[in-house]
Amino acid sequence: METPMAVEVRILDPDLLQLPHDLPSPSGQPAEKLLDDLFTQWLSLPDTQRVVMTLLQEAHSEPSSGNQNCSNQTSQTSLLPTVFKEGSTPPLSPRNYPLSPRTQRRLSGHPLSGSPLRKSSDPTREVIPQFYFPRGLPASKEVYAECVNRINQIFSSYPDGLPLSAFMPVTKEICKLPSFFSSALFKKLDINNTGLVTKERMIEYWIDQNMLTADDATKIFSVLKQQDKDYLMQEDFRPILRELLLTHHGLEFLHDTPEFQDRYAETVIFRIFYHCNKAGNGRLLLREIKRSNLIAALHQVDEEEEINKVLKYFSYEHFYVIYCKFWELDCDHDFYIDKDDLLRYGNHALTYRIVERIFSQIPRRFKSKVEGKMGYEDFVWFILSEEDKTSETSLDYWFKCVDLDCDGVITANEMHYFYEEQLHRMECMAQEAILFEDIVCQMCDMIKPKEREDPTLTEWDRFAHTEYIRLSMEEDGVY
Repeated sequence: METPMAVEVRILDPDLLQLPHDLPSPSGQPAEKLLDDLFTQWLSLPDTQRVVMTLLQEAHSEPSSGNQNCSNQTSQTSLLPTVFKEGSTPPLSPRNYPLSPRTQRRLSGHPLSGSPLRKSSDPTREVIPQFYFPRGLPASKEVYAECVNRINQIFSSYPDGLPLSAFMPVTKEICKLPSFFSSALFKKLDINNTGLVTKERMIEYWIDQNMLTADDATKIFSVLKQQDKDYLMQEDFRPILRELLLTHHGLEFLHDTPEFQDRYAETVIFRIFYHCNKAGNGRLLLREIKRSNLIAALHQVDEEEEINKVLKYFSYEHFYVIYCKFWELDCDHDFYIDKDDLLRYGNHALTYRIVERIFSQIPRRFKSKVEGKMGYEDFVWFILSEEDKTSETSLDYWFKCVDLDCDGVITANEMHYFYEEQLHRMECMAQEAILFEDIVCQMCDMIKPKEREDPTLTEWDRFAHTEYIRLSMEEDGVY
């Protein structure tokens, strides 16, 4: 069924169509009925009938050749002007105005292809660039080419592989690691213990595993850790400290004293784990290294010739003080300290009760294998906590000492338990005793603690309890 076309009525001129004068007015009639009437009137004209009959006769005749076709076309076209009167206008059929594309789509039943509300049958797939790289962000082409070029230059003189004696440029220039990491890195690459590191092995480990773009903490952590571990232990630091003692100019005077070399290395390791290993479990994680200042200290000690200027971890002066203090307290020099030895620390500054608390291993379990005695590592932990009470590890150490019931809260009774012995000392020395209440008042003014009668209660529990008491008193008419 053909769709009726919309035609404007004003373009139909009855004079041009030679219609009779009694044609009804088109106003108020539908366009479809008007077109039918106009077409019927046009067919009823005599001239129109003659033209139609002539065309029908020509259509039924069979042309014999191409010339006849041409002649028929000529005769057919020549007949058309004869049916019209001279000086008259030929009858015209209503002009077919083209519809707009929007109307054509609406009439044909097709949806609007350009409509934003149209739902596409095929979902659009967007390519999301990779944003997570488990093995690190890959290096750019420029950085990659520069690194490979430098590796080729270094390995050009050693086609079979680099020995340890010539491995320092790789550590410093390519890997950007401290120089005393050469042995540890070389051992990491020489997995077959051949004594040589090939160029292919270097590219495979450092570039293919995206170590080139990793941060310093990740590089150092990956070089030091064991293959099947995701943390560092104290033994993992011994190779780099051994090389540091052999190569650093500020530690050359220790070459003739192997015992001091071992104690220095142990002290540095103990200090690293004291400050960095917040969990205190002897397993140093990568995130703990990133949150500490260890990486900066490692680079500083590699660049600074004066070892005592590196105050973090590596100062020889700090080691000497710690070791000499331990040696003074260890009267029998068995490398262990008992309770009586520790009581002499700081000119008897510690009380019996606090020493008992320390040896009960509540603040930290001893690494010593001898029952009732403190080893060198335990003493390092103690003296660092005693002489610097600003670190988190020190605060945690002494908090656990005073917290007798281990409920996470220090009460006035617990503080008074330790102050009683100090008060007795002041009385024995004929000094003016300071009341415990005055000390507690001063402490409260300084730290402004929150009252926590029951550590298991939350802030809401305490608020509800306080409000309940207030409301009860109001109900009883106390206020």
